[in-house]
Amino acid sequence: MSASQSSAPLPETISITLTVNGEARQLDVLPWTVLLDLLRDHLGLTGTKKGCDHGQCGACTVIVDGRRINSCMAFAAMKDGAHITTVEGLAKGGDLHPLQQAFIDHDAFQCGYCTPGQICSGVALIEEGRARTRDEIRELMSGNICRCGAYTNIVDAIEQVIGFDGEAGR
Repeated sequence: MSASQSSAPLPETISITLTVNGEARQLDVLPWTVLLDLLRDHLGLTGTKKGCDHGQCGACTVIVDGRRINSCMAFAAMKDGAHITTVEGLAKGGDLHPLQQAFIDHDAFQCGYCTPGQICSGVALIEEGRARTRDEIRELMSGNICRCGAYTNIVDAIEQVIGFDGEAGR
């Protein structure tokens, strides 16, 4: 490495503002910082998991402006001004989000590694209001790959919160 290569200036950080779990945050990030790393490494919100790191497993799913996204595939700088909800932001005042409680009720955790992403995806799915059957829930949750076969219990938990009668789409 030549002397001119070693003295190359580092890229400047970018100033962004995010509202994370209801709290406004002013952050300086390097241009290549992905949202997942920002949440976990800079803000200490370790509930969001790094799974495949290629946007294929859904373990890193968070809710951004009401939409679920794979946080490993989003540059933090591109989300300037966004409202982000992680699994840590779902419970209110010590009360679990209804879907968090439904996951407990239906033993939908299995190993638990993908659970935060599953719950964030499920919460956004419920808010979208598009699922009317078990098959639609499965289809709309297909971006979250559970490696341990808990889909049935996860679908049961989502059905409970939606208020299905238990027979729809079976």
